[in-house]
Amino acid sequence: MKSSMVPSLAAIENWPVPTAAAAVVRADGTVAGSHGPTGHRFPLASVTKPLAAYAVLVAYEEGAIDLDEPAGPEGATVRHLLAHTSGLAFDENRVQAAPGARRIYSNTGFEVLGDLVAKATDIPFADYLHQAVLEPLGMTSTSLDGSPAKDAVSTVDDLVRFAAEVQAPRLLDARTVLDAMTVTYPGLTGILPGYGHQRPNDWGLGFEIRGAKAPHWTGTTSSPRTFGHFGQSGTFLWIDPDVRAACVALTDRAFGPWAIEAWTPFTDAVLADLRR
Repeated sequence: MKSSMVPSLAAIENWPVPTAAAAVVRADGTVAGSHGPTGHRFPLASVTKPLAAYAVLVAYEEGAIDLDEPAGPEGATVRHLLAHTSGLAFDENRVQAAPGARRIYSNTGFEVLGDLVAKATDIPFADYLHQAVLEPLGMTSTSLDGSPAKDAVSTVDDLVRFAAEVQAPRLLDARTVLDAMTVTYPGLTGILPGYGHQRPNDWGLGFEIRGAKAPHWTGTTSSPRTFGHFGQSGTFLWIDPDVRAACVALTDRAFGPWAIEAWTPFTDAVLADLRR
């Protein structure tokens, strides 16, 4: 399936991957273009995190949890965990820094969040995510089959629905989403996996924020306000408020040098199409 409005999406045909699909959705929910098998289910890896974060924010708006309640290591809160500033290590339950001191990207932090929401709501987190986010958005091909940090499986079609929601929220108050896409604990340095040390390493609540990072997985022409996530399974979702559009690309080849080489020019070409 192709669209002449975003012809650059066809560049995924040249990526060195077995299977790839991509789409662009505008802030009004219209799909500007798509390419490849958009109904194919791909492991999302860390693109799971924005979905999980959205469910955590629903739990916050429902009053089940509070963003500033204690969670994780001593002195840390739900907000610290969402913004990767709790001090927890990447993939083990070990404290590496004081809360708010450094940006330490942490899968463990998202697993703590999942446990917290499950306990507060008395609903297993995968079920809560389904009820709070997936079902209301019609994301019928998406499931969480393990860790809230990395174990969702989804399709481009479903993630287009999610990207449309984030741009024009119905499940959350728009002010909550604005908080999620705004830098939380500004000025913190840290490592962006795959792209090295970043000063600063900006994040919102569950979403990475482009800011002035270089190198980066988005485009050289992406606005600093661009936010989203990429995954080690060769997946990404970005939303650029300045062009009022989002792009999803899913593949079945692990992230590596091929992605670093392909994704930035791809995004620049997509943005050029959108700005025409």
